[in-house]
Amino acid sequence: MVYCGTLFEKNLDNSEMMSILCYMKIAIGADHRGFGLKKNIKKFLKSKKIEVQDFGPENVKSCDYPDFGFKVAQEVADGNFERGILICNSGLGMSIVANKVNGIRAALCINEKLAESSRQHNDANILVLSAEFVPEELATKIIDIWLDTKFEGKRHQGRLDKIKSWEDRWVEKEQWEHELKRWQQEARKWQSRAWRR
Repeated sequence: MVYCGTLFEKNLDNSEMMSILCYMKIAIGADHRGFGLKKNIKKFLKSKKIEVQDFGPENVKSCDYPDFGFKVAQEVADGNFERGILICNSGLGMSIVANKVNGIRAALCINEKLAESSRQHNDANILVLSAEFVPEELATKIIDIWLDTKFEGKRHQGRLDKIKSWEDRWVEKEQWEHELKRWQQEARKWQSRAWRR
């Protein structure tokens, strides 16, 4: 990981506050409509010494946003990257895709206030931007605030815990369904062998 260019305050004792370095890796992806903004955002992040990995696309040829949205979201969910940034024309498609991945809290932000709130209250780990409604200058301001803002925790943590509890419930259901399917397949194999005898 590399220094991400941001500083934040940490209370070491009652009389002293000190700045500590923040280390971060960011995954970024888009569709063809977000390709131009993605390219400029990558330059912006690299100018701030932030490590960024591009998950596509590589050109403006028409493509499907789920192909790239799921890649970035899964990388963040797996812990390979601290945060992610996704871009499509409206931002809505990427938001829907990213939030289908367990553990992802994607926020579509079209102004600085939403960026701040998404971090303070929702601990958003993926920022979604609209290529149509968010010009480059505003996008960099949104990104700066989104990267620098800390999660407040406290009552907000309890709300995120409820979201995680719901996610875990469906993960457990999917696991049971997968196991049941596996046993059904095994039973059919044994039944087939018994008939051949």
